[in-house]
Amino acid sequence: MKQFAARNRAVEENAVQIENEIFGHLPSGEPVHRLVLQGGGLTAHILTWGSVIQDLRLDGHKAPLVLGFENLADYLAHSPYFGATPGRNANRIGGGRFAIDGETFQLELNEKGVTHLHGGSDGIAKRLWSVVEQAQDRVVLQIVDPDGRAGYPGNCTITCTYTLFEGGVLAVAYESTADRATICNVCQHSYFNLDGTADALGHDAMIAASHYLPTDERQVPTGEIRPVDGTVFDLRAMTPLRRQMEGDRIGYDHNFCLADARGPKQSVALVRSVNSGVSLEVRTTEPGVQFYTGFKVNVGVPGLDGRRYGPFAGFCLETQIWPDAVNHANFPQAVLRPGETLRQETDYVFSRN
Repeated sequence: MKQFAARNRAVEENAVQIENEIFGHLPSGEPVHRLVLQGGGLTAHILTWGSVIQDLRLDGHKAPLVLGFENLADYLAHSPYFGATPGRNANRIGGGRFAIDGETFQLELNEKGVTHLHGGSDGIAKRLWSVVEQAQDRVVLQIVDPDGRAGYPGNCTITCTYTLFEGGVLAVAYESTADRATICNVCQHSYFNLDGTADALGHDAMIAASHYLPTDERQVPTGEIRPVDGTVFDLRAMTPLRRQMEGDRIGYDHNFCLADARGPKQSVALVRSVNSGVSLEVRTTEPGVQFYTGFKVNVGVPGLDGRRYGPFAGFCLETQIWPDAVNHANFPQAVLRPGETLRQETDYVFSRN
């Protein structure tokens, strides 16, 4: 806390207006801070718990762009990863088992006792991060995921940088290092709603992916990389999300394959509300995006601005390595070794017609 206070004093001396407040306290008594970022036509509220994007607003658009809660207690009790940074390995690992260099590891089975999901029950999405740097339009948070937690090998240091740029850009950058060979794959897990209505079915979406990953009954990839041609997974042209309530009644919670490996940042998705005219473009370095339309959401307490969150209240575009990649030789690799730095970058770009 002394370092935190000293940094704030230095900022004040430079006459830069930075807002911080205590958002709540964990059961341990530790305070969770809410940090306010402003720039590029956006205002973002970031929590030190879970590196959560608690609120996000676009100038000239009244409703919040993300789903979230007004208090910490509701995050602890009710949040399905609203705005969080899950990891050390986001998404699912079948049976929670994997091998590196011939050594097998068993992770916590925190999803129905059969699957490892989002780093486990006490993953980095549910723990306190430290503030490393802060400015009016930027914050850097960091956490160390210790050796053995949930079964992961090695100590893994993860840094998250949120920056607001001109043109409605929320830039998210993750850097991860480890002192032992491990798996690592983090992502931003915001649920977006671009018009503030009760559901996001009044949105059109496009994802530039020619293949997707079919899943089994546990929602774990089968290993097949299937073409989207002729299927409801062909979203290469703008497609109404309301289609999910018709015909095959598909609920999207699948990885769309953008590339075989991480590469230069490119535009991969576009979503537009037909009600508000607000659009979201996603640009990323990552080889996959998990598109989840929130059909399982059913939150029993009010969210931001008193809104109620039911099925399809928001959608996720989780840019990441493909789920269960460590168990499939034909997927992009997910192993992080000592001396390497895993850097994952995604820009969420908001605009209004």
